[in-house]
Amino acid sequence: MFNIGMQELLLIAAVALLVVGPKRLPDVAKSLGKGLAEFRKTAEGVTDSLKGTLQDDEPQSPQKEGEKGEDKAAEEKKLEGTASNG
Repeated sequence: MFNIGMQELLLIAAVALLVVGPKRLPDVAKSLGKGLAEFRKTAEGVTDSLKGTLQDDEPQSPQKEGEKGEDKAAEEKKLEGTASNG
């Protein structure tokens, strides 16, 4: 995801150990993990919401000439059938 190699990961862990200290490092790591999980959930929700909104706003594709003619012919047959029944 971030293209971090093993050497970079060890360097980050060593700096974190020096900055935070060995007693608080597990708590900080746990908090960081929870924060990242919450961020991912929120980002996924926003992405899904935007996709839904964009799909709702897309214009309908226009019907082809042949499709319009078929629809009109079907409507005319319905009208003829109701006129002859009434």
